[in-house]
Amino acid sequence: MKLEAMDGYFTALICGPEFVSPHEAVQQVLGSKFTFDSEEQAGQIIGLMMRHWNWIAAELQRTLIEPHVYLPVLLEDDTGVAYGNDWAHGFMRGVQAHPGSWNELVTSDKDGGCLVPMMMLVHEHDPDPGMRPPPIDADKRQEVIATMIAGATRCYRYYEPARRAGAVGHTPLRRHAPKVGRNEPCPCGSGRKYKHCCAQTLH
Repeated sequence: MKLEAMDGYFTALICGPEFVSPHEAVQQVLGSKFTFDSEEQAGQIIGLMMRHWNWIAAELQRTLIEPHVYLPVLLEDDTGVAYGNDWAHGFMRGVQAHPGSWNELVTSDKDGGCLVPMMMLVHEHDPDPGMRPPPIDADKRQEVIATMIAGATRCYRYYEPARRAGAVGHTPLRRHAPKVGRNEPCPCGSGRKYKHCCAQTLH
């Protein structure tokens, strides 16, 4: 995924009602065939991705306790225009990664509208003309993007009670296997050392 799509993908996973492992998210962003040039590069890239994940989570959390607006990463083209399509694709990919979790919101007559701007930008250039929204000019695009930004925060607020209930009811995991050394191969099967792989998601 491009940076903008990754930002949207992470945002959807963080907004959802269920805990999603950041390590799972990183694997989806990089793809199963991606390989690093070195362990040092792996540590740096995964570390940066985890920092970005944590930043999104912190920014969304702020919206619950103060009048704060979460601003996604939207890249501009050479003319300074941000289209938002990649972010919307990333966000909806995050929704589709756990469709059962999002079904309540998607089908809600009252609150499901917060996903409409994402869907508009996802289908803007759909090969099927019947799936495309009405043409989006420059002014309309700014309106759609503003509504999309507000919609992401509404998603986060909508599922906050479910996330809180899940955190309260979560049973701490007990270790049933020997401790993995930081320089040993990661048990996830990635082939990298533990300290440069899953251990990154624990800090």
